[in-house]
Amino acid sequence: MNSRERLLMAIDHNEPDRIPYDLGSTQLTGISITAYKELRNYLGLPEEEIIPSDIIQQLAHPGEDILEELQVDTRGLFPKTSHNHFRPSQLVEEDDHWYYRDEWGLGYRYPKVAGYWYTLTESPLENLDPTPRTIDGYNWPIAADASRIENLKKRAVRYHEQGKGVVLKGLCAGVFEMCQRLRGMENALVDFLLYPEMNERLIGKIADLKIEFWEMALSHLADDVEVIIEADDYGTQESQLISPEQFRMYYKPHINRIIQTIKKQAPKAKVFFHSCGNVRPVIPDFIEMGIDILNPVHINAEGMDPFGLKKDFGEDITFWGGGIDTQDILPHGTPKEVADNVKRNIDALAPGGGFVFNTVHNILSEVPPENIMAMWKTLKEYGIYK
Repeated sequence: MNSRERLLMAIDHNEPDRIPYDLGSTQLTGISITAYKELRNYLGLPEEEIIPSDIIQQLAHPGEDILEELQVDTRGLFPKTSHNHFRPSQLVEEDDHWYYRDEWGLGYRYPKVAGYWYTLTESPLENLDPTPRTIDGYNWPIAADASRIENLKKRAVRYHEQGKGVVLKGLCAGVFEMCQRLRGMENALVDFLLYPEMNERLIGKIADLKIEFWEMALSHLADDVEVIIEADDYGTQESQLISPEQFRMYYKPHINRIIQTIKKQAPKAKVFFHSCGNVRPVIPDFIEMGIDILNPVHINAEGMDPFGLKKDFGEDITFWGGGIDTQDILPHGTPKEVADNVKRNIDALAPGGGFVFNTVHNILSEVPPENIMAMWKTLKEYGIYK
């Protein structure tokens, strides 16, 4: 059984030979450049030029040597976006920071010393007139620019020849998260009450751009990918950023438009949807919209116990992630604590298939390579289906 077959079998809620393993096929299941360099050194692999899969988050695109070493089943396709495609000339030096403005008009800063990622510091619609006219007149990116997917088909063909499962990233963050970035967090949480016409126009515009991107990209790549990524963030550690009712009223209709476009364009592919935090109340909505895969499975958030999630939703949705707690145990635990946590989560999420192993979220810079390898060795020893 090759990696592609293993991945598809698991997503179809069957038990393959072993649990599929993902590292770095998305900007949500990756590893920071710092941790990646340390892991390569720990494994005795030669130094290499690091290609970022996400410059803003400072994530590494893992090299083929380490992906083979760790028997990773997935490979990611990353279209050209503001998160992975900008030139050094676009950076502006500011005292102790670098400044970058992206194609959405968002401003980011990165410390010259001890920087780990770019921080969003400017929201371009925050102080503009909150009317539909402002949204209509804004300088939006060209979502359907075909240069975004240049060379991705060749890469997908090569990955399939290697027997890997291919994952395709989208244009940008989710509609709610993009509203937060463009309008600022405080505005985004009250716009639907104070400026409902503008809010609906903004959500709709972001969704329209996503649809334009997917129609372009999938007209070329629909038959070359197994998994298609959409993402947003609705959960917090304890509850949700907005109520389930507000999600259903304002955001669900537009997310559903995006999902249905993907399914129409690529009927054989599976739709992967990311949201951090406690999203238990809206998982039935995700399933209703046709979302096939939930990520990251935030196992230590309120309501997200993996045993309960598997019991209530395991027949209807695949869990991609949730393999190890990334807030405390992976960065700060002992290798034994890491192993014990991995075993518990496998016990919860793996039976019957419908599980792809990954950390709860990206592996950040403070995670020691010993713990990464303790996680991986436990998966290899404990993640075999009998």
